[in-house]
Amino acid sequence: MLTETARLAPGDKAPAFSLPDADGNIVSLADYRGRRVVVYFYPAASTPGCTKQACDFRDNLRDFNGAGLDVVGISPDKPAKLAKFRDAEGLTFPLLSDPDRAVLAAWGAYGEKKMYGKTVQGVIRSTFVVDEQGKIAEAQYNVRATGHVAKLRRDLDI
Repeated sequence: MLTETARLAPGDKAPAFSLPDADGNIVSLADYRGRRVVVYFYPAASTPGCTKQACDFRDNLRDFNGAGLDVVGISPDKPAKLAKFRDAEGLTFPLLSDPDRAVLAAWGAYGEKKMYGKTVQGVIRSTFVVDEQGKIAEAQYNVRATGHVAKLRRDLDI
């Protein structure tokens, strides 16, 4: 059965999460309280689009950090797969594991999407900016893997 998850909008309270990173350490949204954080959801580690997107964040991380923004990526992958992905691509920001997709669903990043002309249930590539108070400042759904980080930099004036 295909379900549509509720979408977040600017001003909404960001749904809390506590998820294991690639090394099994728990990372929570609350850890970023008082800072702005980019939370992005992607379908699968080590796939071409997700690799391109993650490497774009890696290559621009200094500028994001310099603008007071941390970056966190979340996918349904298990920590071991995330560790391989991180190490292969030299990723320097946390990758979090949400295998039961509960956090993906809470953020509206899991549900119906079109893939090769078919409607399927899956991860909706999405990016959010959470402000210092834990509220959604930007909510972007169905983003493109290529060129997305450059667009986000323009949107945030980084």
